[in-house]
Amino acid sequence: MRGIRTYWGFVALAALIVAWGNSDSVPLIATLSLAVTAYALFQVPVWCGAVNRDGRTYCRKNASGILMGCSLRQHRWQKMKMIVLRSKVGDVSRAVFPTAKEKFAAFLAVGGLASAVAAVIVPVITG
Repeated sequence: MRGIRTYWGFVALAALIVAWGNSDSVPLIATLSLAVTAYALFQVPVWCGAVNRDGRTYCRKNASGILMGCSLRQHRWQKMKMIVLRSKVGDVSRAVFPTAKEKFAAFLAVGGLASAVAAVIVPVITG
């Protein structure tokens, strides 16, 4: 049961792929797309990646979502702040996407968002 609760976003992703294949319902596709995006941004299990106090290393504790930090109070919103306030793109990419798992989660988030936009725009254009 814990696995389903932890990895439900991948089930939503599979359902989204099937929904796009059938082209059944625009609201269903939009809802699944937003669910996959929210899962990737706020719930997928990843490393924290926040900058430690020494300024050179990154936190390796478990976190939920590519935008959220670990259980340490200082790390909770540090990644979101870093995206807005940091001027060094390399530091942001190393902190937010330190491993392939985080890069895949980012791909899911962007893909889900693009799917939601396409689900709304394509029917408007095609009539």
